[in-house]
Parts: sequence; C-alpha cells; structure tokens
Amino acid sequence: MAAALGLGLSGCFGGVVDPASQFDPVEAPLGDDLATSLDAVLDQAVALSGSSGAVAGVWAPWAGEWTAATGTVEFGEGAPAARADSGFHMATLTTEITCTVLLRLVDAGTVKLNDEVEQYVDWIPTLDGITLEQLCRHTSGLADYYPTLRSHFIANPARLWPANELLSNGLALSRVGPPGEQVRESRTGILLLGLALERRTGKPWTELADQYVFGPLGLEDTRMPPPSVTDHTGVLGAYSSAIAPTGAVDCAVLVDASEQSSSMGGAAAGAVSTLEDTRVLSEAFATGALLSEATERKQWAAIPLGGSAPAWQTAGIGALQYGPMRGSAGESAGALTAAFTDPASGLTVVVALNNSTAGADFVRETAFALASLASKANPVDGRERPLVELPWSIDQATAKMQELGICPTA
Repeated sequence: MAAALGLGLSGCFGGVVDPASQFDPVEAPLGDDLATSLDAVLDQAVALSGSSGAVAGVWAPWAGEWTAATGTVEFGEGAPAARADSGFHMATLTTEITCTVLLRLVDAGTVKLNDEVEQYVDWIPTLDGITLEQLCRHTSGLADYYPTLRSHFIANPARLWPANELLSNGLALSRVGPPGEQVRESRTGILLLGLALERRTGKPWTELADQYVFGPLGLEDTRMPPPSVTDHTGVLGAYSSAIAPTGAVDCAVLVDASEQSSSMGGAAAGAVSTLEDTRVLSEAFATGALLSEATERKQWAAIPLGGSAPAWQTAGIGALQYGPMRGSAGESAGALTAAFTDPASGLTVVVALNNSTAGADFVRETAFALASLASKANPVDGRERPLVELPWSIDQATAKMQELGICPTA
C-alpha cells in the first residue's frame, strides 16, 4: 500500500494540474484605465529601485489579466527592451519549489514534517531538535547566511559556492533563537532542507523539482541553472549599488551582477522563471493544488510572525500570508521578485525587478500596490467582483515604496 501511494504521488496527476481552473478565469485584458494605473506603478517601481527594467502580471479571474514589461533587460546603450515573456531570477521564491517537494514527499510517506534534519544530514553537528517543518517555516533558529555574504555575492557573482561553505557561514552565526520559537527567514535552513531531501531520496534537487513540481504543473520555463553556467540569455540582467562589507550602500556605483552562479542561492534562491510559470507556481502553492487536503491544512496552519509584525502577517510552511494573500517576496544578488495569490478569489500578482539595492520589502510593497489596484477591478458581464479585503491601501503601499527606494534612478 505504501509503495502504491508513493507511486501515485510521485508526480503524475493523470495530466498537468491547472490551479487557475478552480477560479474559472476570464480570458481578457483588464480595462484600459486600470491597466494605465498598473503601468504607472511598475514604472515607478523601476525608477525607485534603480532598475533598468521589470516585468509584472496581475490576474483577477472575475475581470481579466494584465501583463507588462517596462524599460530594458540591462543597462547600456542599445540594450534590448524588456518583454512580458522575459525570464528573471526567482530569488527566494525558489524556496516555494523546495518546500513543495518536501510537502509532496510527506504525502508520499517518504518523510514526515517532524523528522529531525540531523536524521538525514548527519555530518553536521549541533542541529539537535530542528525539524524539516521548522526549516521550511523559518522557525529553525538558524541565521541566514545571505546578509553577511551579500557584498561578496554582489562583488563576485560568478564565483562557485559549495553548499557546505554557505552552510558553514550560516551555522557560524549566532542562532536567532531556539527551534520553533521565532519566524526568521533563513536560506541556511532551506539549503539544509535541500540536502536532507536529496540524501533521503537519493535524487538531486533538479530531479526532485521536475518530478514533484515542474512536471505536474507544466512549468517549462523554470529551471535551476547549473552552477558553472553564468550566462543567462533571455533573463533580466542583475544589478546592485556597490555594497561595503559593513552593509553601507554607495548609490554612485552600479555593479553588474548579471553573470552569476546559481550556487549562491541554490535550493533557497537560485532558480529562474517567467511570469506565466511563476503565476502557476504561486496559485498552486497558495491553494495546495499539488497536495492532499490534510497536508494543505498543515501548510497553511499559519503562525504569527511575532515581534512588532501586525496580526495580519503570518507564516505558513514555505511562504508568508499577508491578509488573504499568500506567497513570497525576496532578494538575490541583483534581483527582486514577489508573487502572491489569494486562494479564495484567485487574485494573483507577480513582479520582478533587476536591481536588488532596495531589498525584498520594496518588491513586496510593489506587489501590494498592484494587488490593491487589481482587487477593485470591475467584473465582466455575468460575473461578480469578490470581496478581497486587503489590510493596506494603494496609498500606503506606494508611500512605502518611496521610503524604501534608497537609490532611485536620477
């Protein structure tokens, strides 16, 4: 029986899963006035973040969709224009792929959420009491290696980073707290999770992602580039203002990090994708379309972020929930990416910028601004506009964008 269950959940749903079908989406462009407002937010985001270009999309099933690109894929004279089908670095949205693999392996009976990571990653000491669920919920207490290495990633993006070196950097930092107590994003934890799942299954991350996520969802344009491949043709360039080891930002110096190795992010932040693929992934992740009902309930049994975070911000397994919107906003060297979906109405927003200086909170607020506008989209004839109660307004989101845009384009 266990073998049959594992086979049934190994990646075959009898065809590609379309998570949007449950929302019966209208296949039409959003109205001109709304599209103009959405275009303006995206243009503002590019200017405030210091990007050369961006891509974004909004899907409101009761009204239609909007996809757009603005600016160019890179800086420099004669740079090609960004296109709505341009690829981009997923940054920490990659974590949603890795955590979906975990949850599907839970459904298959291969692992359990409360398995301790040291059971599989037995060559690393001091991991006592940390479970697979805590790694994905970011409650492991392990510090994130990215902030301390950020300046090195920006300055030398093509360097190959062995996973064990990144883990050593993260594990050498002071713990943010005991396991299970605080929600703190940690790429260190996600890299550990990736290693644990590879060790348990005997398969590399790329094969697990193909079997459990990319194949079932039909994601043909999402991939993890080999670490040694640094030329990402067709993908938005990657840029940042110069960053000192202290974290100080020099807005006068723009660093080109476009030729970069995926090894700096790996299973936590190394994948590339497109608007359409990221939309499908976001909808599937927010609705649990690839999971059993029981596992989906566990995934979104959200917990408070704690500290000064408002009550409408909570953590699921692999992503956060802001009001009704579930998803992620993240940073990698030279890239900012966000994707959120409301599982009730199907409202989905994806945005990608190619300058990471402003940080993950900036792209999150950009997505919030787009979501605020789209939530009020007028329904087409025969449809009703659902009540999407967002705990922020367009004015609040754009004000935060202004505040966080520390190196805007002159």
